[in-house]
Amino acid sequence: MRATRTGPAAFAVEFESEAELSAERRAHLGVGGLALPTEVDLPLFTPLALSLRLAGRAEVKAGARVVGNLGGALAVALDGPPGPLLEAILAAPPAAGPPATSPDAEPAEEAAGGESEEGDEGPAREGTLWERLRNLTRNERLLLAPKAGRTERALLLQDSDAQVLFALLKNPRISIDEVVRVAKSSFLSFQMVELILKTSQWIGNLDVRVALVHNPKTPVPFALRLLPTLPDAEVRAIAKGAATSMALKQAALKRVQGYS
Repeated sequence: MRATRTGPAAFAVEFESEAELSAERRAHLGVGGLALPTEVDLPLFTPLALSLRLAGRAEVKAGARVVGNLGGALAVALDGPPGPLLEAILAAPPAAGPPATSPDAEPAEEAAGGESEEGDEGPAREGTLWERLRNLTRNERLLLAPKAGRTERALLLQDSDAQVLFALLKNPRISIDEVVRVAKSSFLSFQMVELILKTSQWIGNLDVRVALVHNPKTPVPFALRLLPTLPDAEVRAIAKGAATSMALKQAALKRVQGYS
């Protein structure tokens, strides 16, 4: 793969063969990333304009953003799902013809979502995804999480890396049920709790609040703040049961006594 800088934040990328493109797909492109070979060092989240092509074929335009420096290469996250982009590169006509544009490619200034929610379910698909996700590096999982499809999210929710779970919360298509699973996770972090509390549609859900209060990883001040928002029956259960902290149990007991 050869990358040529064509502007301050623009690169032309050429793959010498379909085999080279396939290798890059397995390594990075398949999860929406690209290791862009260049000595140029650009700030994180710099929007890029990319022109990608197989040798001898027309260019395919795509937007991307810088997400890291790999030393001799930039780690890049593509805007939009990688599937249509890969198909467009492979289907591009000879270079003499009009350039092909990925149907899902977006301008570098705009951020896009991840893979389609449709067609990513089923045992066979899940097994294939599980094998692929198991072989991803931590950085690749971090790149995938904010744009992952439904089945990919279900698998990533089992990750033991708190940063991967935090990245999942940045996925615009994450469901309430998935947020509840994060709230119940034994790998819950302060940053995750803070983000959930700041997101009104999540913290407005009772199941999310209950999961946070019962999770010992939730900082006590946050749990105490949520306690008054729980139904009386839930507060009584906390007062009688094994609360995550003595402070939480005492606060629940006080509220129960106040009901009398």
